[in-house]
Amino acid sequence: MPKPAVPSRNLLLSFSRYLSHERSLPSSLGCQRLTHTGASPLPRKIRTSCLRSVNGLGQKTFSTSSSRTYKTVQEQRSRYRSGPFSWKAGLLFLTSGAGLIFYFRYEKDRMERKRVAEATKGVGRPKVGGPFHLLDHNGNPFSDEDMKGRYSLVYFGFSHCPDICPEELDKMSQMIDLVQASPKLQGKGMPPLLPIFITCDPARDTPPVLAEYLSEFHPALVGLTGTWEQIKAVCKAYRVYFSTPEGVKPGQDYLVDHSIYFYLMDPEGDFVEAIGRQHSPEQAARIILAHVGDWKK
Repeated sequence: MPKPAVPSRNLLLSFSRYLSHERSLPSSLGCQRLTHTGASPLPRKIRTSCLRSVNGLGQKTFSTSSSRTYKTVQEQRSRYRSGPFSWKAGLLFLTSGAGLIFYFRYEKDRMERKRVAEATKGVGRPKVGGPFHLLDHNGNPFSDEDMKGRYSLVYFGFSHCPDICPEELDKMSQMIDLVQASPKLQGKGMPPLLPIFITCDPARDTPPVLAEYLSEFHPALVGLTGTWEQIKAVCKAYRVYFSTPEGVKPGQDYLVDHSIYFYLMDPEGDFVEAIGRQHSPEQAARIILAHVGDWKK
């Protein structure tokens, strides 16, 4: 009867190292040698470990990236169900997109305001505004130099205007209050907005008449008047239609037509933008404050 083969001592030592240090490759090869030499049955514990090692060797896959371990099956399923993007990444993406849209819209509006402000400063373009010397509603001299250093809002009208001038002066009063109450004006360190009313009817609108008339609207309003020649010159400088006849006699009836615009002037005395009747007080105040925010010395 042939003598059963006994595993060599070296083979048993190799398998022992596997059990103590978990070295899969040598032990797996050793297990294969044990199972193919026709040796006598090994103890069950050793044989079970050997079979597990051989099976694990055949099922092992290789990867260039480190594998992530999950504590539960639900966690693994949730990971693959959500994909590479999470709700935090989506929120960051939407926030960034909204910020970029807001920024580009703001820049577009700012460049449009800059274009409007620079339109009258280009070569070959008519200039709006210019030097003048008039009297205010208190009888004191007032010139274009007194407008510098702050934003000014200029309106042309006359005290005998039946409807348009009172409506526009009421709107102007609201604009003044909205602009003065804005922190943007204080943030720029600028003086308050200077509202100016220039008469187109110098024969009837003397300083006392203007003082009484403007007191019904806003205390910050400054009324300006002068001679017929002076008023005609300032209306021409501001591109305002002027139709008041010259040399009218007291008590004489005549028509006075004029342009209906608010002229916004910057702290250097340059024209910025014309605000028309289509703008509400809130819209007009936003336009003024937007230019104030763009101002750089």
